[in-house]
Amino acid sequence: MADTQYILPNDIGVSSLDCREAFRLLSPTERLYAHHLSRAAWYGGLAVLLQTSPEAPYIYALLSRLFRAQDPDQLRQHALAEGLTEEEYQEKLEQVILGSEAAQQHPEEVRGLWQTCGELMFSLEPRLRHLGLGKEPSLDSEMTSKLKSYEFRGSPFQVTRGDYAPILQKVVEQLEKAKVYAANSHQGQMLAQYIESFTQGSIEAHKRGSRFWIQDKGPIVESYIGFIESYRDPFGSRGEFEGFVAVVNKAMSAKFERLVASAEQLLKELPWPPAFEKDKFLTPDFTSLDVLTFAGSGIPAGINIPNYDDLRQTEGFKNVSLGNVLAVAYATQREKLTFLEEDDKDLYILWKGPSFDVQVGLHELLGHGSGKLFVQDEKGAFNFDQETVINPETGEQIQSWYRSGETWDSKFSTIASSYEECRAESVGLYLCLHPEVLEIFGFEGADAEDVIYVNWLNMVRAGLLALEFYTPEASNWRQAHMQARFVILRVLLEAGEGLVTITPTTGSDGRPDARVRLDRSKIRSVGKPALERFLRRLQVLKSTGDVAGGRALYEGYAAVTDAPPECFLTLRDTVLLRKESRKLIVQPNTRLEDSDVQLLEYEASAAGLIRSFSERFPEDGPELEEILTQLATADARFWKGPSEAPSGQA
Repeated sequence: MADTQYILPNDIGVSSLDCREAFRLLSPTERLYAHHLSRAAWYGGLAVLLQTSPEAPYIYALLSRLFRAQDPDQLRQHALAEGLTEEEYQEKLEQVILGSEAAQQHPEEVRGLWQTCGELMFSLEPRLRHLGLGKEPSLDSEMTSKLKSYEFRGSPFQVTRGDYAPILQKVVEQLEKAKVYAANSHQGQMLAQYIESFTQGSIEAHKRGSRFWIQDKGPIVESYIGFIESYRDPFGSRGEFEGFVAVVNKAMSAKFERLVASAEQLLKELPWPPAFEKDKFLTPDFTSLDVLTFAGSGIPAGINIPNYDDLRQTEGFKNVSLGNVLAVAYATQREKLTFLEEDDKDLYILWKGPSFDVQVGLHELLGHGSGKLFVQDEKGAFNFDQETVINPETGEQIQSWYRSGETWDSKFSTIASSYEECRAESVGLYLCLHPEVLEIFGFEGADAEDVIYVNWLNMVRAGLLALEFYTPEASNWRQAHMQARFVILRVLLEAGEGLVTITPTTGSDGRPDARVRLDRSKIRSVGKPALERFLRRLQVLKSTGDVAGGRALYEGYAAVTDAPPECFLTLRDTVLLRKESRKLIVQPNTRLEDSDVQLLEYEASAAGLIRSFSERFPEDGPELEEILTQLATADARFWKGPSEAPSGQA
């Protein structure tokens, strides 16, 4: 049972990201700007392979060679002609690869790549299953800011730059080209700072670029690029590369603008004292975008960036909701809808999309956009009144805060990302009960009540589904948002009075199943007060930088045990048994023909996904394969596992 989470079915769902109409409305100059930004994002996204596992770059290089020689249809026909059946073609990867046209043309190279990554690709050795620090001594939080410390616990450390230099060189070349088509000085200066950051390895330059990005209000073509999210870093500090390019969806953006206009009043509804809120709400951009390009390890439904706390506190941020991602990534067929009562399913399908729009809006704008950090600067000055500000949880004056140079991530390290996502999700649930919020999105009366119910029901179901992302062997969570949703489920279960119940059952197929129930009549009377208490504790501990208190609270709720009545470890087996694999999303490409930019779209299939990648780098595929394998070989000695890291085959 433990290994089923690592098995994907051959019929995994595939959807295409539709941005045709948004792209059609762009001017020629905007299309050129979007094209070069997209190229920069796709090149930079290759760095994620090097950040993920020792074998990932070799897998990419192997597949790139395979499909440069034959497209998916040609490879299939070739394999069938060689005597494989349709079923064997799906399952016997080694035979397909070594019998391919690519292997016939370059036998040593293809066989070398396969020998390097073939076994590791399928290995379920515990330390090769997922990212993690294992049982080695973890770094203390003080280390994250000591870039000039060269010895730790008796071991020498040499901090160097340039790990991804050949990849980032290509990113920079495209950013230089995009700068020619910038719509204004903010965009031009933003790109200039990004170029400096990726050339020099300067975080400060990226922060300067982010300042110009914040100031670029309401662009037609929106983008962001860099080493951004730390969700998958085991230590919770190092950013994974991502880059996106998207186009404004004006209809949904108008609703978000109304939400922004109401934000200052809605912030007063949050359950913490005014002193724990920012001194001034810095009105952000909040737009709904149709994604043209999202390069990274996944595509989110919404984004609140930049992640630099000092910029967020003093200069603001931007929120974006990715509308065309929401349209395809979160759609569910009724027959695949797990763990709900039959009489909830139709309502859930009808209102999940609209309720998620509301949740994303509140999560990004008023979740991530709310709350103050208490800071003592380098001169000893405080940004709060030590005499008058009282901790509402203790009734005493503030006893802890952030010192100069400390950040949310550096202090809360491994729990920072998930804790913050939990706070934002909780804000969304809490404020969706407010009539003004629902009116902004066009919901009143019975419809508004259904949106609230489905939003809360979706959260408690998501908390159960989250168990897939918990690893009992290591007692850790592998995904920040999923951990956050499980914590919220625990809080609502703890509220009692029958608000939420999870009942083990037996499915029609005779195998274990479960049902999640939410009593909609108790959302306001039981759920809201419980969430209010929890949210206030989250914010107070975050504001005061109380790491010990924050860890005790959060890790307590995040603990997964088999204690009754829920028996979560047993339920996890049921979740794995019933899980629906996450959809694969096919993204378009842009191609420059003379001075015109063309949009290339692909069918929603595995073959379409492969073609989209093959046509993404039509001219420099071989060069990129070589770059990736060389960089992977240089990094090999830093990976640790039960066997030797791969030596590489360039």
